[in-house]
This record gives sequence, structure tokens and C-alpha cells, in this order.
Amino acid sequence: MRILRWFFLVTDVAFILYFGFTAAGLIPVEYAYSDYTNPILVAWNWSFFPLDMMISASGLGAIYLHRKKAPAWKSAAFLSLILTFCSGFMAISYWAIRLEFDLTWWIPNLALMIYPLFFLPAFWRTAYVSDPLAK
Repeated sequence: MRILRWFFLVTDVAFILYFGFTAAGLIPVEYAYSDYTNPILVAWNWSFFPLDMMISASGLGAIYLHRKKAPAWKSAAFLSLILTFCSGFMAISYWAIRLEFDLTWWIPNLALMIYPLFFLPAFWRTAYVSDPLAK
């Protein structure tokens, strides 16, 4: 959890800041994705809000539960990692379908897809080993 905590903090705070800045109109158009002002893409972007806030809540919750030594931290962390992968995968899929390859948007979303893959196997093994019905 020592290393994972930093991934959670960076990701979860970044999601909260991103949507805060977006809501306040603080992201300059030149740094935004293509068609940033198109109402359909605005809706597409905001469709990630509930998912990304669930990621932030579960990631920050996992950190809190871990500090309290509550076993539920593992479930919260597992959920956060799965949802983080899904968020990045959905965004990358969208940009790939549109054949738009802007590294400004691809790099963070690829990071969202890739970093959970380093932690998920350990959570999966722990769940499998500790669940007598899984054998």
C-alpha cells in the first residue's frame, strides 16, 4: 500500500482538480481535447464524472481504511483499481475510434489503464487464496 497510496493520491486528487477546473472553465481551449466546445463532447466528458468520482472516493477511502487498519481497505483499493482501468480504457477507446492521437490526452489515459495492471494481480491472488469457495 505504500507505493499504491501515492498512485491513489495523485490520481484521485487529479480527477477532483480536473473536474473542478473544467466546471470553472479554467482549462484553456488550446490544452483541451479536440472539439472541446462541442456540446456532444462536453456531455461525453462529463459522462466520466460519476465514474471518476467513484474512483476518487474508493481510492481515498482505501487510504483512510488502511490507516485505520480496517480489512475493507483491500476491497476499496481493488474497486478503485478496476474503475481506474475502465476509465482510461474508455477514453483511449474513444480516441482510437476517432483516430485522434494527441499525446496530451493519450498519455494520462494510458497511465490510468496501465498502472492498475501492476497492482491488480496481487489483489486477485489475495482474494482467490482467502476465499474457500474459489478453489
